[in-house]
Amino acid sequence: MSSLQANFRESSSASPLEAFDKVPLVNNPERRSSQVLIIVERKEDWSSYLPSEDMLTAREYLEQSPSCDSSKRVQVINLCRNFKYLGHGYYCSLLAEARGHKVIPSVRTLSELARKSLYGLALEDLERSLEKALGKHPFATAEAFTLSLYFGRTDLEPLQDIARQLFEAFPCPILLVEFRKGDTWQIAGIRPGSLHKLRESQEDQFANALDAFSRKVWRAPRSRHLARYDLAILHNPDERLPPSNARALENFIRVGKGMGIDVELIEKKDYARLAEYDALLIRETTRVEDHTYRFAKKAENEGLIVMDDPTSILRCTNKVYLTDLLRSHGLSMPATEILYRDNPHELEKVGERLGFPLVLKIPDGCFSRGVIKVENPQQLAAASAELFEHSVLLLAQEFLFTPYDWRIGVLDRKPVFACQYFMSKGHWQIVNHRAQGAEVIGECRTVPIDEAPREVVELAVKSASLIGDGLYGVDLKEVDGKVVVIEVNDNPNLDAGIEDACLQDDLYAQVLQAFISRLEAKRRGRAN
Repeated sequence: MSSLQANFRESSSASPLEAFDKVPLVNNPERRSSQVLIIVERKEDWSSYLPSEDMLTAREYLEQSPSCDSSKRVQVINLCRNFKYLGHGYYCSLLAEARGHKVIPSVRTLSELARKSLYGLALEDLERSLEKALGKHPFATAEAFTLSLYFGRTDLEPLQDIARQLFEAFPCPILLVEFRKGDTWQIAGIRPGSLHKLRESQEDQFANALDAFSRKVWRAPRSRHLARYDLAILHNPDERLPPSNARALENFIRVGKGMGIDVELIEKKDYARLAEYDALLIRETTRVEDHTYRFAKKAENEGLIVMDDPTSILRCTNKVYLTDLLRSHGLSMPATEILYRDNPHELEKVGERLGFPLVLKIPDGCFSRGVIKVENPQQLAAASAELFEHSVLLLAQEFLFTPYDWRIGVLDRKPVFACQYFMSKGHWQIVNHRAQGAEVIGECRTVPIDEAPREVVELAVKSASLIGDGLYGVDLKEVDGKVVVIEVNDNPNLDAGIEDACLQDDLYAQVLQAFISRLEAKRRGRAN
């Protein structure tokens, strides 16, 4: 798109909108190794612009087969009408990341914009500049106004620097920023805007900003200076199925003391204290929609070393993302299809292709929740109707029964433990949530890494490495001599008596050493 601006200058009689799509994007010789894809929810949302080969509807993009061609850089500009969790816009950004595409807005940005408790962290410094920026502007006499930003650009010159900083913090094509005046000017809210709601004059601004964006590189904010080795472990003492039992948490404290790390257990109520620490280890079940993600995000903003980091949480908690990621990298997994709520006739065919029984999964289920085994078309229809109430996409997966799943712990792209998680008695899952009285969990057996099947360990490391270099638990099955990945967990269990059965204290030491290495590397970077 770097040639757009030149085209505007050459065609002075054409409006920016008319000039925009006269550039043959996919045939531009400057872009043979790259491609820009523009995603809209409905074709009519692009009606103010001439047709473009690089424009796709959300459904077309979601139903595309992922490509293994890593030589082509793909920039996705997601212009869906809304980005609610598990909606069309959300999934377009999620699967773009799974396919290795650079996407704006990212899932992280969408998650942050969904609640002020997350995006408010980035506004403190900006709000200090508002009084100066708005002091002499006509809007200063109003009590409130909403500003539209297009790729971080605004026609209100006094607010351009703030607009740029907002885009750096929340890269989103269209941002609607609400300003309110109390004792001082404040940013009362930020939300994504919609292309189909732009007025004609705004469409011109958007086209110009889109061209400018393609030639801009925005810097990421720098982290703060780290000084001491104090590690906070976020846990919930009332959680029924925590990722670390009480004895494991005690082991972290004891082993950490011997390594020169002060380890302190914190809870949800300690959110405001995060800046006191150098690092955060999350030992509470993570979800994008609750405080665990907010803790991870705030810790990252404060310059802490974090496990689980926000990106890993976003990537691992959604099975649709993982499916697309594994498939696009050619890694072995059970036969899986993504079901689309707006394409109901596919339900009749998926049973024929995968066979019965098959498993339906809601994308962000954990601990076997939101996973239903169906035995026939009638159960498939009923279960999918129930789960589609929560998500526009579902996973249908072939049913592979094995007496146990392998769980390989991966840290810093290296295997650290190997466990066999057996199915709960009389049930097809490790955790039986429908047992009378309470959840029933199958037995576990830990083996030394070098005694686990080599192909299991290698596939686990490859899969986890696609997510990042943090701490992960990869679940795999061995079926008829073939190994397949079931899922990658960002918050793997580290329980005393189970995952530490072979390594004992060395398991905790390896996790703590990963923090030390990162802290020292960051300190060296500051010194340089």
